[in-house]
Amino acid sequence: MKSLYLLRHAKSSWAEPGLSDRQRPLNKRGLRDAPVMGERFRERGESLQRVVSSPALRAHTTAELFARACGFPTGEIAHEEDLYFLGDRSVEHAILGQDDQLERLMLVFHNPDITCFTNSIDYDFQIDNMPTCSLVKMNCDIARWSGWSRDTTTFEYFDFPKNDSGEVRRN
Repeated sequence: MKSLYLLRHAKSSWAEPGLSDRQRPLNKRGLRDAPVMGERFRERGESLQRVVSSPALRAHTTAELFARACGFPTGEIAHEEDLYFLGDRSVEHAILGQDDQLERLMLVFHNPDITCFTNSIDYDFQIDNMPTCSLVKMNCDIARWSGWSRDTTTFEYFDFPKNDSGEVRRN
């Protein structure tokens, strides 16, 4: 069994209209939410072996803040061009290409791709819109990432920054 974590980037800033989409930073709320979600993750006893982020600044910063809070080395965060608004197939490609020795993988990317991809996995649980810095955990009944498919993947939980109870929604 392998674990797949999907993290939407935290709230970004629109304060500098001249910046390209890839260069947009996080705003104050985003800078606050990412470490909070990383701490919750760590408090659940979860850990990561690999974090792969979209190359956009807001996604990379989210990945770094989350990783620092949960104890993952920020220098080991990888970037994957396929996670920058290229659709479901590109997310699938990012999963299939992972090292089979990894058991716990996190992908950090954007809406609408993250919501569409999440909803394509488990039809018993649908998310209208994954909020910024929300996290989904999925269990993959596979021995190798190259054998990943939607049919071998089930929903485990969904959490988001404004979830004041701290409890996660499970299937």
